[in-house]
Amino acid sequence: MDYRIVPVDISAGDQFKPEFLKFSPNNRMPAIIDSAPAEVGEPVTVFESGAILLYLAEKTGQFLPADLRGRKAVLEWLFWQMGGLGPMAGQNHHFVQYAPEKLPYAIDRYVRETNRLYGVLNRQLAERDYIAGAYSIADMACYPWVVPYERQQQNLADFPHLQRWFAQMQARPGVIRAYDQGKPYQTRPSVTEAGKKFSSARLLQP
Repeated sequence: MDYRIVPVDISAGDQFKPEFLKFSPNNRMPAIIDSAPAEVGEPVTVFESGAILLYLAEKTGQFLPADLRGRKAVLEWLFWQMGGLGPMAGQNHHFVQYAPEKLPYAIDRYVRETNRLYGVLNRQLAERDYIAGAYSIADMACYPWVVPYERQQQNLADFPHLQRWFAQMQARPGVIRAYDQGKPYQTRPSVTEAGKKFSSARLLQP
């Protein structure tokens, strides 16, 4: 599908601007604007990565099985990522990498929980190529959270089925293209004073 990447400069507080909050009320990325929705009418906006993946799968008829059991399995693992792997790995990143004070209890808690979730995924992949059988939006949702496994203090060699799936995902042409598209946006500028003030003011509003 044709698409255009529109970067949001979080260092300058652009995620709090009214024009962005109109379609991403949680002031987070990603969010999309579909200018050619399946139903005629105004463009459709979607925020939250799981909702975006489900929206696009239903629009295109791809990467989401049509049968009851297959669809159920993909959605289970999509929501598992949204409710488990993503939040826990995100807290891992925060306390290990970014927190101004190193808190051993928090670091240990989230590193251990990330490890547990890797184990869940490893067991699921023991007898199947992809998370829900065939390649699906469940794999798309989970893969980016495993990419920074070293920063999460995880060793993929401890999870052989997950490690095999990870290498398989890395080699997919669509994954390679997507990460190549993102390379120009990987450099994160330092937060400006204006950005700090804008973000703080926005967060303090009731």
